[in-house]
Amino acid sequence: MKHKLPLLLLASALLPGALQAELKLPSVIGSHMVLQQNLANPVWGWETPGSTVSVSFAGQSKSATAGPDGKWTVKLDPLPANANPQVLKITSAGGVKELEDVLVGEVWMCSGQSNMGFQLREDWNGELEALASNLPNLRLIKVPQVGTQTAQTDFKGEWKSSTKETAMGFSALGFLYGRYLHQIVGVPVGLIDNAWGGSAAEAWVRRESLEKDPRFALLMENTAKNETYKASPEAQKEWELAMEKYKPAAEAAKAANKPAPRAPASPQSWLTGNARPGNIFNGVLNPTIGYGIKGVIWYQGESNASRAWEYAQLFPFMIQEWRKEWNQGDFPFYWVQLADFKQEVKNPEDCDWAELRESQTKTMSLPNTGQAVITDLGEGKDIHPKNKHDVAARLVRWALAKDYGINIPYRSPEFKSMEVDGEKATVHIDCFGSALRPFDVEAAVGFAVCGEDKVWYNAQGIVHPPSTVVLTCKEVPKPVAVRYAWANNPVCNLASKEGLPLTPFRTDNFEMITKPKPPEAPKAKN
Repeated sequence: MKHKLPLLLLASALLPGALQAELKLPSVIGSHMVLQQNLANPVWGWETPGSTVSVSFAGQSKSATAGPDGKWTVKLDPLPANANPQVLKITSAGGVKELEDVLVGEVWMCSGQSNMGFQLREDWNGELEALASNLPNLRLIKVPQVGTQTAQTDFKGEWKSSTKETAMGFSALGFLYGRYLHQIVGVPVGLIDNAWGGSAAEAWVRRESLEKDPRFALLMENTAKNETYKASPEAQKEWELAMEKYKPAAEAAKAANKPAPRAPASPQSWLTGNARPGNIFNGVLNPTIGYGIKGVIWYQGESNASRAWEYAQLFPFMIQEWRKEWNQGDFPFYWVQLADFKQEVKNPEDCDWAELRESQTKTMSLPNTGQAVITDLGEGKDIHPKNKHDVAARLVRWALAKDYGINIPYRSPEFKSMEVDGEKATVHIDCFGSALRPFDVEAAVGFAVCGEDKVWYNAQGIVHPPSTVVLTCKEVPKPVAVRYAWANNPVCNLASKEGLPLTPFRTDNFEMITKPKPPEAPKAKN
C-alpha cells in the first residue's frame, strides 16, 4: 500500500487550495468603501469549500460557511450613517484581511452610456469643479468595461477618496450628483461608476431573461442572426477589405491635417462589445450585484433611439430585472431624459429621439422612478452636452425630495388634459404645485397641432397662469391633437417657475415611426 501515498499527495497538490486555504474578496469589498446605511449589507468572498469565515464590524460579528463553489456571504446588521473610519475584519483558515477606513452612508450606482461616462475633466467647469472635490468622505470606484457572455464575479478596481485627481477621471454627472448629496444630507457617499459609452439597454440585462420574454423575440432573433454572421469567415473577410480601404483614407486625412475617418469595427468588437444582449450585465454589472446601494442614476437611450417603440418595454423591464437581481425591493431609479440634439431644427417632426423621450416618460409608471428633463441643455452639433452641472442639479432634486425628506420642487411639469373648442385647443398642465413660466418671450413656443389629416403645423400659444396654454393655428381650423417639443432638437420655452422644463408630450396615439413593421406577405406566384 506504500506506493499509493505519493499518488494521493500528487492528486491533492493538483486541487486548488486543497493543502492551503486562501481568503479572497471582490474588489467592490475593500478598504475606503462606503456601506449603505440602514441596510443589512451583504459582505462576500471566496474560501475553500466548507471553510468558516467570520466578519466583524462596528461591534458585531457574523459568520458563514463557504459553499461548494467556495463563495460565502454574511449580512451585517443595519447601521446608521457614520463618518468615523472603522476597520472591517474578515477571518478564516486562509488568513485575516482588515479593510481600513470603512464608512457608512449612502451608495449610488452611476450607469448608462457616454453621457454618464462623460468625465468631470470634460465638463465646461471641470477644472473648477475639481478644485472643490477634495472631499475625504466622498468615495469613488470605477468598474472597467468588459463585454462577455460569461458571468464575471470580480473586476479590477478599488475605492478611493474624492480628490482633484480621482474626481477628474470620474463620471461628471455621478460626481456632481454625489457631491450634492454628500454636502446637503451630510453623510458619507459612495459612488460606483460603471457607465459604458454607446451601450444599448439590452446589453445591461441578463440574456436568459430577455430570451424568456416574448416581447423581445424579434430582438433576440436578430441577435442570433448577428452572432452567426459576426463569427463567420465572411464577416472577417468583409472587415479586412474595409480596413484596406480605410488605411489610405486615414493617411490622406492625416496628410491634409484633417480628422481621420472612423475605422471599421471588427466582428469581434461587436461580440465583446456594448450592444450584444447580456454582455455588460455579465462583465460589468454582475460583479457588483448584491452590494448594498441606495439607488441608481441612469443616462442612456441614444443607442436605442432608433428602436424607441421597443424601449418602452425594454427600459422598464431592465429596471425591474435589476431590482430582482439586487433583492433590495424597489430601490430608487432616476434617469436623465435625452437632451436636445442634431443640428437640423424641424419643429414639429416625426423623429426617433422624441419617441425615445416618450418611452422614458412612460417608464415613470414604475414605483420609485423619476426623470430629469433637459431639452434646454443639449447642443445640436454635439451628442455630449458639456453642462453636466445643471443635469446633476435636476436629477438630485428627485433624491432629495423622495428619499431624504427635503421639501424642494423636483418634478418637471407634465401634460394633464386637453379640450378643443372650435379653432382653439386648450392644454392643461400639471405643475405639481408650481406654475408655468415662458422663457425669453411671453408666447408659448414649441407647440404643434394637427387636424383630421394628421398634418402638423406650428401653433401660437398663450399661457394663462398658472398652468393652462391656449393654442391656435390658422392652418388648422379644427385641431384634433397637440404635440409639444416633439423634435430631435426642439425649439421650446416653457418651464416651471423653478426652471424645470415642461416634459415633451403628444395627445395623439398615432403609430410610432420606430414601431417594427410586420414582414411583408410573400407575393403569390403567377
